[in-house]
Amino acid sequence: MTAPRSLQWRISLWLGFGVALLWIVAAVVTAQRLHHEVNRVFDSALEETAQRLLPLAVLDILGREEGDTSQRIATLRQHDEYFTYVVRDARGTVLLRSHRADDAVFPPIHKMGFIDTPTHRVYFDAALQGTITIAVAEPLAHRREAANEALLGLAWPLVLLIPLSLVVVWGVVRVSMAPVRNLRRGIEARGSGDLSPIPAAGLPSEIGPIADAVNHLLDRLGRALDAERSFTANSAHELRTPVAAALAQTQRLIAETNDTAARNRALQIEEALRRLSRLSEKLMQLARAEGGRLQGKQTTDIASVTKMVADEMMRNPGAAERIALDIPETPVLAGIDADAFAIVVRNLVENGLKHGSPDAPVTVALSHGGVLTVSNEGPPVPPGLLTRLSQPFERGRTGAEGSGLGLAIANAIASGVGGELILTSPLPGRQSGFEARFSLRRPSGRERSEASSNRRC
Repeated sequence: MTAPRSLQWRISLWLGFGVALLWIVAAVVTAQRLHHEVNRVFDSALEETAQRLLPLAVLDILGREEGDTSQRIATLRQHDEYFTYVVRDARGTVLLRSHRADDAVFPPIHKMGFIDTPTHRVYFDAALQGTITIAVAEPLAHRREAANEALLGLAWPLVLLIPLSLVVVWGVVRVSMAPVRNLRRGIEARGSGDLSPIPAAGLPSEIGPIADAVNHLLDRLGRALDAERSFTANSAHELRTPVAAALAQTQRLIAETNDTAARNRALQIEEALRRLSRLSEKLMQLARAEGGRLQGKQTTDIASVTKMVADEMMRNPGAAERIALDIPETPVLAGIDADAFAIVVRNLVENGLKHGSPDAPVTVALSHGGVLTVSNEGPPVPPGLLTRLSQPFERGRTGAEGSGLGLAIANAIASGVGGELILTSPLPGRQSGFEARFSLRRPSGRERSEASSNRRC
């Protein structure tokens, strides 16, 4: 049996078992004390009975006529006779006995006081200088029955109290652990880019320092990430002006030169500067995706955003014929920043246009639940490579231009909004193709299983 991982259950179980053990120990000690007291009370009753009967028996015996040696006391009505007695003379002859007295129960007298036989507790007493003795016996079974009834009456409350104690302990521990559960939910509810301090008010003194330490760690981590993102964003931004100036000078050189070799070299420089400009733009998008603040303050109609980005990309030469839209006419509202979702759409569509078959369309579909799917035809991507495509600067087996950042940017935004980017190749039910599915929420295990079975079908 493994111990529960929950601290609440561990404390509840240990306290519950401790309380139950204390109840059991208390019950055992009480039972022993009760048994002792029961014996003392019954012994006192035996002794009191003998001392009251003996004088009456002596008077009865002395008042008999000659020849009356033994007499059995008759009963007035039937009843349970727990105490039986016999009165004897010095020779052991029975002079008087109770109506249910069995002579075999009463051993010969050896001393005054109590003795135990296998079946009875017997008390002896004497009068007239020991010439007349009385023996009063009580069945030991009667004592055990009385003790068992008393113990049973004591045990029934324990049977109810122990489970009730466990429930009370669990409830007290649960109420006491409420601040810890609130702390856990506060941490779980955060997105990957949320490094704001954790509320530590109301936490127990044992947990408060942990929350403070986590807040200090988040503060240091936030400063480090801000410095890194600031450097990436500023570097990419600062590159724009010199790259744009160099590109303009190169284009002017191409327009003014008549030297074929110089012109070809200038064209190569122009292409390199264009790639550098696109790379700086992607780096700025990646810095934005990793920098948080991706959740919109208000809901965004992502259907309109998708149409706007697609219309803008269709203006590029050859793109209008290759982009096929499947977008609802009604608004699709989602809690994501409009610019962040536009970056996702642009990168996924660009990825499909660059790496898909040039004679097949790139399908851009948006469901009413806010799931964006971009699919294209093309050779299947090996599973090992498919798992790495969402990492920065990771490219597939293609000769198309690109920086390897488009899918990484979309994946970073998905993580920042608590969603997921799922890459599939080949397309479901086909032997080729590639699909990128951007979801604004992480699917459950059941949804994953259903999606996997659909893909296999």
